[in-house]
Amino acid sequence: MKAQAIIFERPGSLVVDQAELNKPEDQDLVVKSLWSGISTGTERLLWNGEMPAFPGMGYPLVPGYETVGEVVEASSFNRHRIGERVFVPGCSAYKDVRGLFGGSASALVVNSEKAIRVDETVGSQALLSALAATAHHAIAINPNNLPELVVGNGVLGRLIARITVALGGQAPTIWETNPVRRQDCEGFLVIDPSEDEGALYSSIIDVSGASDILDILIRHLSFAGEITLAGFYSKRVDFSFPTAFMKEASIRIAAEWKQDDMTAVQYLLNEGHLSFENLITHSAHTDAAAEAYETAFNNPECLKMVLNWEEKQ
Repeated sequence: MKAQAIIFERPGSLVVDQAELNKPEDQDLVVKSLWSGISTGTERLLWNGEMPAFPGMGYPLVPGYETVGEVVEASSFNRHRIGERVFVPGCSAYKDVRGLFGGSASALVVNSEKAIRVDETVGSQALLSALAATAHHAIAINPNNLPELVVGNGVLGRLIARITVALGGQAPTIWETNPVRRQDCEGFLVIDPSEDEGALYSSIIDVSGASDILDILIRHLSFAGEITLAGFYSKRVDFSFPTAFMKEASIRIAAEWKQDDMTAVQYLLNEGHLSFENLITHSAHTDAAAEAYETAFNNPECLKMVLNWEEKQ
């Protein structure tokens, strides 16, 4: 079985070509993709060749960990799932290319436990589920100290701010250096860091991916405060010890989301406490994938780019 896939042949080189899928096993589902998202974090690092040593790294590879599709094939164990709308957080079932993270293809073979049922009425917005779960995970590391400052006003930063409010917290301040992304603040205070001199925060979540950010954040940390690194950092992250020592700072790293995070996000969505509205700003058909990646990586007005896998009429 073959599928059309986005393939990074090497850094800076992209094609849409066929990739052969592994034969489904009893516990697998075959999912026909409807939409997939482009990550401006990890996928940009893969595209630029800056991704540090990571399990599964190598080219050619199929990127992507945000796919929404329909289950079209299943073994007798999962026959009842045929026709379900599901979110798939990636796929590694390729014979001739690497799957890191493998979700950007027209069809996917995925373990049934990793295909998460979503409400059809949410449409393409359901592909934001992984980012929302990632945001929740960064907060849930210490749910008794909800973030007061979020660094970065991309999709992940906005989701952290929204989930903080959904969990009963005060709206956090958001730092953003790009003036384009300081527009349409949705009720949140979004400012350039230079406008916040002297402010102190007990809980800071950084999603900037800037490896030199810690010294800046520690200066804005209250005594015994906490910084959570929730971005992905391609270079060595370090900091000056004396300032952190004087603040008795705690520094945490938020890793991948867990199933509990996804369950919590789906609950917040279903109860109307959380919305994915106004986060998907651009879309393109897969036959314009090269232009779509260019826009996603280089246009600050693009918060989230969606690739459409449906056949053109």
